[in-house]
Amino acid sequence: MARSFIGHQPFKGRGALSNPTGRFDALMLEQSDDGWYQDEVPSSLDETVLPDRARSVITTNDSPDVGFDVSINPYRGCSHACVYCFARPSHAYLGLSPGLDFETKLFYKADAVSLLEAELSKPRYVCKPIALGINTDGYQPLEKRLGITRSILEVLARCRHPLTIVTKSALIVRDIDLLADLAKDRLVSVSLSITSLTNEIKRTLEPRTASPQARLRVIEQLAQAGVPVGVMVAPVIPAITDHEMEDILSAARQAGAGRASYVLLRLPHEVKILFREWLSAHYPDRAKHVMSLINQTRGGKDYDSTFGARMRGTGPYADLLRTRFELAARKLGFAGTGDRHDLNTGLFRPPASSSQLTLGF
Repeated sequence: MARSFIGHQPFKGRGALSNPTGRFDALMLEQSDDGWYQDEVPSSLDETVLPDRARSVITTNDSPDVGFDVSINPYRGCSHACVYCFARPSHAYLGLSPGLDFETKLFYKADAVSLLEAELSKPRYVCKPIALGINTDGYQPLEKRLGITRSILEVLARCRHPLTIVTKSALIVRDIDLLADLAKDRLVSVSLSITSLTNEIKRTLEPRTASPQARLRVIEQLAQAGVPVGVMVAPVIPAITDHEMEDILSAARQAGAGRASYVLLRLPHEVKILFREWLSAHYPDRAKHVMSLINQTRGGKDYDSTFGARMRGTGPYADLLRTRFELAARKLGFAGTGDRHDLNTGLFRPPASSSQLTLGF
């Protein structure tokens, strides 16, 4: 059951301003001010970290918009705290809020390695590029302590299994040894997601991610190590970050990015509530204008989940963004994104059995 605080307020290092009830909850706990006594609202929120006893680690996907069939998410919840994160609504399946709970109640796949090895060893397993860390960032701060993503990456490297990674974290350079090894056999592709080059916007929009400058340095380091790396301008937020699209593409290209893509802001389920709160708190002067532009790209609604439209939107404003991106990408010499998932599947070898049967003679 989600806990709701009185009013809405920013917490240090957090993106959401509240803890809205998940869409599956029939009840919620809400504080009320009776004029006599109330618990003091904390100025910061602690994290809780628990194991996620999953029965499998590879998730299948049939969406035509994302470009991959299978993925692995080492964590549930994400302390990067990006207020716009499309994964927030998934916390409602756990009986938790997609708001502050998503940022502070985190889960990790404790048996990730054994589960992955078991699935890769199945006789009928078909090797396809695995998207690592999609629903939440596999390199969020918790990874520095637990190393779940690193352990998964080690298994995939040992099995010569292709994978793709999208991240906002500089921690990925820790694994540059494995990534460079995989890149030699065309087994990996990395994308850095950059929303803004402005630190002040980053501070409130995605509080615990790497700075824009740090992400550009990551692109440079990966490129120098021979790892195919691209930039994802995501999400593009109308009247907040949209004017930076060309600058982000130019900076990423200069750093060594070879591919580029973009995604228009998505506001599924409870995310629309959290984003509207964020707008009112940080951009009250233009909140109505921002939402008006968003609605224009979503058929008059806050969000349209239709395949083929949800990533880029529709209408004149969405068409303008698409034209701007295509012109800038072509001018800067970016390659298309079509080959991002065209990785080598021919080198895959199942994990070696941990135990061997022995003959009695």
